[in-house]
Amino acid sequence: MNALFLYSHNMEDVESVGTRGLLKRAGFNVHTATFEDSLTIETKFGQTLSAQLYAREINVADYDVLIIPGGPYVKGILDSDNEVKNDFEDKIVGLVKRFNHENKMIAAICAGPRFLGRAGLLDGITYTAFTGSDKDAPRGHYDPSIKAMRKGHIITGRGAGVIYEFAYEIVKAFKGEDAADALLEAILH
Repeated sequence: MNALFLYSHNMEDVESVGTRGLLKRAGFNVHTATFEDSLTIETKFGQTLSAQLYAREINVADYDVLIIPGGPYVKGILDSDNEVKNDFEDKIVGLVKRFNHENKMIAAICAGPRFLGRAGLLDGITYTAFTGSDKDAPRGHYDPSIKAMRKGHIITGRGAGVIYEFAYEIVKAFKGEDAADALLEAILH
């Protein structure tokens, strides 16, 4: 399975590094891409990570799943009147729509589901996300009591504290429940 992980400055450390690590452990081929001007990304808590490619290099056909972590960058993009931030919103929502158009899996955690809401993908379905992230999906059914869940080709996770459950849902969607259980067993979850 080929996963595309979207990196942005100020993304949540645990959601990005932890989820990526769990998916690699489960045998996924994970590539990282960014819409930023540099491949060098600084996370919310100051870790420096390197994306592998610029978003303009993405070929959606090469990937089975798009993964969007949360973090303060989401609020900075979606709640800003800044022209540059609005451009980022258009690009990220556009990428989400491209994956959706191809019926590819889309997984977002914490505030990341806000981009799915802006794309209209949460309308009419139950989803979870970080508290307050439901404002971008008023026609969806927000359930903050759920840690992580899948509805069709959409996977959502509540926040940094549920990366194991989030990764579990992704692995289960592609490799089945036995493989997802094996992942958690291997890390003594």
